Amino acid sequence: MKRIVILASGSGSNAENIIKYFQSTQTAIVTHVLSNNEKAKVFDRCEKLGVDASLFDKESFTKDDTVLNFLQVEADFVVLAGFLWRVPAKIIEAFPNKIINIHPALLPKYGGKGMYGMHVHKAVKENKEPETGITIHYVNENYDEGAIIFQAKTSISSEDTPETIAQKVHKLEYEHFPKVIEEVILQNE
Repeated sequence: MKRIVILASGSGSNAENIIKYFQSTQTAIVTHVLSNNEKAKVFDRCEKLGVDASLFDKESFTKDDTVLNFLQVEADFVVLAGFLWRVPAKIIEAFPNKIINIHPALLPKYGGKGMYGMHVHKAVKENKEPETGITIHYVNENYDEGAIIFQAKTSISSEDTPETIAQKVHKLEYEHFPKVIEEVILQNE
Protein backbone atom coordinates (compact mmCIF):
# COMPACT_ATOMS: atom_id res chain seq x y z
CA MET A 1 0.00 0.00 0.00
CA LYS A 2 1.35 3.42 -1.01
CA ARG A 3 1.68 6.23 1.50
CA ILE A 4 0.33 9.74 0.92
CA VAL A 5 1.30 12.86 2.84
CA ILE A 6 -1.02 15.82 2.30
CA LEU A 7 0.15 19.44 2.50
CA ALA A 8 -2.67 21.82 3.44
CA SER A 9 -2.98 25.46 4.48
CA GLY A 10 -6.66 25.97 5.20
CA SER A 11 -9.95 24.36 6.11
CA GLY A 12 -8.94 20.90 4.97
CA SER A 13 -12.18 19.87 3.26
CA ASN A 14 -10.29 18.33 0.34
CA ALA A 15 -7.82 16.71 2.73
CA GLU A 16 -10.72 15.17 4.69
CA ASN A 17 -12.31 13.92 1.47
CA ILE A 18 -9.03 12.31 0.36
CA ILE A 19 -8.42 10.72 3.78
CA LYS A 20 -11.93 9.21 3.85
CA TYR A 21 -11.63 7.95 0.27
CA PHE A 22 -8.38 6.11 0.90
CA GLN A 23 -9.61 4.66 4.20
CA SER A 24 -11.85 2.45 2.06
CA THR A 25 -9.30 1.34 -0.56
CA GLN A 26 -6.30 -0.95 -0.70
CA THR A 27 -4.38 1.44 -2.98
CA ALA A 28 -2.98 3.93 -0.49
CA ILE A 29 -3.33 5.46 2.94
CA VAL A 30 -2.89 9.04 4.11
CA THR A 31 -0.20 8.69 6.73
CA HIS A 32 0.18 12.35 7.70
CA VAL A 33 -0.99 15.88 7.01
CA LEU A 34 1.48 18.75 7.16
CA SER A 35 0.34 22.36 7.44
CA ASN A 36 2.11 25.69 7.33
CA ASN A 37 -0.77 27.42 9.15
CA GLU A 38 -1.16 26.91 12.89
CA LYS A 39 -4.80 28.11 12.69
CA ALA A 40 -5.74 25.77 9.83
CA LYS A 41 -8.98 23.87 10.41
CA VAL A 42 -7.34 20.85 8.80
CA PHE A 43 -5.87 20.02 12.25
CA ASP A 44 -9.38 19.58 13.71
CA ARG A 45 -10.40 17.38 10.79
CA CYS A 46 -7.31 15.20 11.19
CA GLU A 47 -7.93 14.78 14.91
CA LYS A 48 -11.50 13.57 14.23
CA LEU A 49 -10.27 11.19 11.52
CA GLY A 50 -7.38 9.81 13.56
CA VAL A 51 -4.69 11.01 11.13
CA ASP A 52 -1.44 12.51 12.38
CA ALA A 53 -0.94 16.18 11.53
CA SER A 54 2.03 18.48 12.09
CA LEU A 55 2.86 22.14 11.72
CA PHE A 56 5.96 23.29 9.86
CA ASP A 57 7.51 26.67 9.12
CA LYS A 58 9.07 28.31 6.07
CA GLU A 59 12.63 27.57 7.16
CA SER A 60 12.06 23.83 7.59
CA PHE A 61 10.37 23.79 4.16
CA THR A 62 12.74 25.91 2.10
CA LYS A 63 16.05 26.40 3.90
CA ASP A 64 16.88 23.23 5.81
CA ASP A 65 15.81 19.71 4.87
CA THR A 66 13.40 18.99 7.74
CA VAL A 67 10.27 18.66 5.58
CA LEU A 68 12.15 16.96 2.73
CA ASN A 69 13.64 14.37 5.10
CA PHE A 70 10.23 13.76 6.67
CA LEU A 71 8.61 13.24 3.26
CA GLN A 72 11.36 10.89 2.12
CA VAL A 73 10.63 8.66 5.12
CA GLU A 74 6.83 8.99 5.27
CA ALA A 75 5.57 9.46 1.69
CA ASP A 76 5.43 7.73 -1.65
CA PHE A 77 3.20 10.53 -2.99
CA VAL A 78 2.63 14.11 -1.87
CA VAL A 79 -0.75 15.75 -2.42
CA LEU A 80 -1.36 19.49 -2.15
CA ALA A 81 -4.89 20.23 -0.95
CA GLY A 82 -5.31 23.97 -0.57
CA PHE A 83 -1.61 24.43 0.05
CA LEU A 84 -0.47 27.97 -0.75
CA TRP A 85 3.34 27.91 -0.80
CA ARG A 86 5.48 27.12 -3.80
CA VAL A 87 7.19 23.75 -3.40
CA PRO A 88 11.00 23.98 -3.33
CA ALA A 89 12.96 22.38 -6.18
CA LYS A 90 14.68 19.90 -3.84
CA ILE A 91 11.31 18.38 -2.88
CA ILE A 92 10.09 18.30 -6.48
CA GLU A 93 13.32 16.54 -7.52
CA ALA A 94 12.91 13.97 -4.74
CA PHE A 95 9.34 13.14 -5.90
CA PRO A 96 9.31 13.35 -9.72
CA ASN A 97 5.71 13.15 -10.96
CA LYS A 98 4.63 12.18 -7.46
CA ILE A 99 3.46 15.59 -6.19
CA ILE A 100 -0.12 16.31 -7.20
CA ASN A 101 -2.04 19.57 -6.83
CA ILE A 102 -5.59 20.67 -7.50
CA HIS A 103 -6.43 24.14 -8.79
CA PRO A 104 -9.96 25.64 -8.74
CA ALA A 105 -9.96 26.76 -12.38
CA LEU A 106 -9.26 25.47 -15.85
CA LEU A 107 -5.54 26.09 -16.16
CA PRO A 108 -3.74 27.80 -17.76
CA LYS A 109 -6.43 30.42 -17.01
CA TYR A 110 -6.53 31.91 -13.52
CA GLY A 111 -3.35 30.29 -12.21
CA GLY A 112 -0.20 31.65 -10.62
CA LYS A 113 0.84 33.31 -7.39
CA GLY A 114 -2.09 34.73 -5.46
CA MET A 115 -4.68 32.87 -7.53
CA TYR A 116 -6.39 30.59 -5.05
CA GLY A 117 -9.83 30.12 -3.53
CA MET A 118 -12.22 33.04 -3.83
CA HIS A 119 -9.63 35.11 -5.73
CA VAL A 120 -10.03 32.66 -8.60
CA HIS A 121 -13.84 32.54 -8.44
CA LYS A 122 -14.11 36.35 -8.35
CA ALA A 123 -11.82 36.66 -11.38
CA VAL A 124 -13.84 34.04 -13.27
CA LYS A 125 -17.07 35.95 -12.50
CA GLU A 126 -15.58 39.36 -13.36
CA ASN A 127 -14.44 38.04 -16.74
CA LYS A 128 -17.92 36.61 -17.45
CA GLU A 129 -16.54 33.16 -18.20
CA PRO A 130 -19.16 30.71 -19.50
CA GLU A 131 -17.49 27.83 -17.63
CA THR A 132 -14.92 27.03 -15.01
CA GLY A 133 -13.77 23.87 -13.30
CA ILE A 134 -10.84 22.11 -11.74
CA THR A 135 -7.37 21.19 -12.90
CA ILE A 136 -5.43 18.38 -11.27
CA HIS A 137 -1.77 18.62 -12.21
CA TYR A 138 1.74 17.59 -11.30
CA VAL A 139 3.72 20.17 -9.35
CA ASN A 140 6.80 21.77 -10.85
CA GLU A 141 8.90 24.74 -9.72
CA ASN A 142 6.31 27.31 -10.88
CA TYR A 143 2.83 27.97 -9.49
CA ASP A 144 0.18 26.03 -11.42
CA GLU A 145 2.39 25.24 -14.43
CA GLY A 146 2.99 21.50 -14.00
CA ALA A 147 1.70 18.97 -16.53
CA ILE A 148 -2.08 18.63 -16.46
CA ILE A 149 -3.38 15.22 -15.39
CA PHE A 150 -7.14 15.88 -15.45
CA GLN A 151 -9.70 18.65 -15.91
CA ALA A 152 -13.44 18.77 -15.24
CA LYS A 153 -15.77 21.60 -16.20
CA THR A 154 -18.96 23.19 -14.94
CA SER A 155 -21.04 25.85 -16.65
CA ILE A 156 -21.59 29.28 -15.16
CA SER A 157 -24.74 31.34 -15.58
CA SER A 158 -25.03 35.10 -15.29
CA GLU A 159 -26.86 34.56 -11.98
CA ASP A 160 -23.89 32.77 -10.43
CA THR A 161 -21.94 34.63 -7.76
CA PRO A 162 -18.34 33.88 -6.74
CA GLU A 163 -19.86 31.90 -3.84
CA THR A 164 -22.07 29.72 -6.05
CA ILE A 165 -19.15 29.25 -8.45
CA ALA A 166 -17.09 28.07 -5.47
CA GLN A 167 -19.81 25.54 -4.57
CA LYS A 168 -19.83 24.15 -8.11
CA VAL A 169 -16.04 23.87 -8.13
CA HIS A 170 -15.95 22.20 -4.68
CA LYS A 171 -18.42 19.61 -5.94
CA LEU A 172 -16.04 18.76 -8.81
CA GLU A 173 -13.07 18.66 -6.42
CA TYR A 174 -14.75 16.24 -4.04
CA GLU A 175 -15.97 14.03 -6.88
CA HIS A 176 -12.73 13.78 -8.86
CA PHE A 177 -9.62 14.55 -6.78
CA PRO A 178 -9.37 11.28 -4.77
CA LYS A 179 -10.11 9.14 -7.84
CA VAL A 180 -7.49 10.90 -9.97
CA ILE A 181 -4.89 10.55 -7.18
CA GLU A 182 -5.68 6.82 -7.08
CA GLU A 183 -5.30 6.54 -10.87
CA VAL A 184 -1.90 8.26 -10.73
CA ILE A 185 -0.77 5.91 -7.95
CA LEU A 186 -1.93 2.82 -9.87
CA GLN A 187 -0.14 3.99 -13.03
CA ASN A 188 3.11 4.34 -11.05
CA GLU A 189 3.17 0.77 -9.76
